[in-house]
Amino acid sequence: QVQLVESGGRLVQAGGSLRLSCAASGRTFSRYAMGWFRQAPGKEREFVAAIRWSGSTTVYADSVKGRFAISRDNAKNTVYLQMNNLQPEDTAVYYCAADVSRQATIPIGVNEYAYWGQGTQVTVSS
Repeated sequence: QVQLVESGGRLVQAGGSLRLSCAASGRTFSRYAMGWFRQAPGKEREFVAAIRWSGSTTVYADSVKGRFAISRDNAKNTVYLQMNNLQPEDTAVYYCAADVSRQATIPIGVNEYAYWGQGTQVTVSS
C-alpha cells in the first residue's frame, strides 16, 4: 500500500554531485525506516544508506561514507540521497525502499524492506 517514486537520476561527471528524491504515498511515512539501494548490471542489489523511522539515525555502506547523506522530510513524505564526489563505480540504478515494521534496528538488508520504488538511473562518466 506504499508507493515510492524515485527521481533525480541523470548523467553526471566524476567528482560531481547529485541529489535523488523518493516520494512516498503513505500517510504514516514518519513511521517508516527508509533505505537506498543500488544495482549495477550483472551485480546484486546492494545497500547504500538507511534512516531510522524514529530519531533519524542513519547508517551507510562503507563505500559511500563521507560522500553520501540520507535525509528525510516527513512533512513532504520524501527521503533524499545527497551524493557528492561521485565516481564511475557509483553508476547504477538507485532504488528507495520502505520498511514499515518499526523495528529497533536500522534495516540494511534487501529482505527487510517491503516496498520498493521503480529505480532511477545514475550514470557517472570518468
